[in-house]
Amino acid sequence: MRSPLLLGAALTLFAECWLFRGVTAQNFTDEQLVVVQNQLAAGASHSWEYGTRAEALLELTAPSYSVFYPSPLPPPQTIPPSVNLTAVLDIARTTVANRSASNGNITGPQPLIADAAAGDPCSIGVAVLLANWTGQGASDGLDYAGAARDQLEFIMSRVPQTSDGAISHRVAELQLWSDSVYMVPPFLAYYGVVTGNQTLLLEAYTQISLYRNYLRDKKSNLWKHVLFGSGQDLGHWATGNGWAAAGMLRVLATMQRSQWSNEMYNLQSDLAAWIGEIHGGMYSYLNTNGLFYNWVDQPDSFYDASSAALLASTVYRLSQLWNVHTHIPIAEQVRRALAANSSDTVDVKTYPPWPATPTASPSSGATSSPTSTSSATFTSSPSSSSETPSSTPASTSASPSSTPATNPMQNLLHFTSDGWLTPVVNPDSWGVEGAQSPEGQAFVLDLQAAWSDWVQAGAPGANSARVGAAASRVVMAVAGVVLGFGLLY
Repeated sequence: MRSPLLLGAALTLFAECWLFRGVTAQNFTDEQLVVVQNQLAAGASHSWEYGTRAEALLELTAPSYSVFYPSPLPPPQTIPPSVNLTAVLDIARTTVANRSASNGNITGPQPLIADAAAGDPCSIGVAVLLANWTGQGASDGLDYAGAARDQLEFIMSRVPQTSDGAISHRVAELQLWSDSVYMVPPFLAYYGVVTGNQTLLLEAYTQISLYRNYLRDKKSNLWKHVLFGSGQDLGHWATGNGWAAAGMLRVLATMQRSQWSNEMYNLQSDLAAWIGEIHGGMYSYLNTNGLFYNWVDQPDSFYDASSAALLASTVYRLSQLWNVHTHIPIAEQVRRALAANSSDTVDVKTYPPWPATPTASPSSGATSSPTSTSSATFTSSPSSSSETPSSTPASTSASPSSTPATNPMQNLLHFTSDGWLTPVVNPDSWGVEGAQSPEGQAFVLDLQAAWSDWVQAGAPGANSARVGAAASRVVMAVAGVVLGFGLLY
């Protein structure tokens, strides 16, 4: 007689094959990441896009100069030959070189780029501070320290504030946007660290605390998008929640690496808890395709991949910074879904996660610049290169090859053939689905950088995901044996 155990094992194997049908351990390749960088460089045209690009490049291509690097801040003033800060410093250089023209040749407190938003230009501030810290002014004659100081004084004294001191995201009227948590507090915190000014680091925390008090819905822990003024949006915008979590993480990391880390421990604990609130609120609304709705709790809105990428990156960062691994399994599922091929079946709620193993050895340096992998260039990528300061920050992307290689973006589920993440929200109109989102491109790089750093740190929290997967296998095995007995008897 056939053994029920053997029959059960066969049924279990069949169940596992069915459950994991079409699913492979997807990772972004170096070639794909170069294309994403190229399109980000070509598409960035707004102040927050320049700042978001600079931050993404820091994290991915020059991690030792990112606040997430596990060494004290500030970083070395002499840039080691192995560190590629070229693209980040180009953004700072072009911004400062064109600041006077952008602002009508005024002097004194002013934004780094003239913008209706008060908060967005601050996103470039870390790059400008790094340019000053590493002595770029000595060679190009630009006043990076003065530009950063003018931006600081502008945001602190020339912008509307609430009665309790929350700085408006807009210049013309008082408005609080969830986006602002990514733009302003990280700039304040980094300014405080490189100048030895703890008060500014405390101000970064204060701004986050105030924004949380105003924008968080206590029932769901989701953040509203825009409060006060014209165009108020009380909906829970997915990307806005990602902006808030990512901004808090950068401030948390800056505090943790600062000289005041021990005495600011309780503030770091608050930030970690507040990030966890957003994770808990957001991931309860994750769809089976690994994406959020644009308004996360409104099923009649469109899907958005950019917010999924950004929020997943914050899960890996929180795991490393604060040993919180709760959402690592779901972040792994989301990352794999975003890197999936169009032939893959993606259903993040019907298969257990399979975390990346530390032996995957991803190298942040592998994509040290968009030109580092020439095989990734192909004729449909409209990127250009410039070293001369112009009205917009210079691109450092690769030139199209006359003999294009195989398209590395071909057949990806969530990217167009020319390398744009999809589906995404329109960066200029948050209620409309868009075709191309530079910030979405940056979020993909953020995700890759965070995941790479997490893996290199030993994939903390991965065991919890493996336990869940193992438990699922046990359940299927037991079910198989039971079914085997049932069929035989």
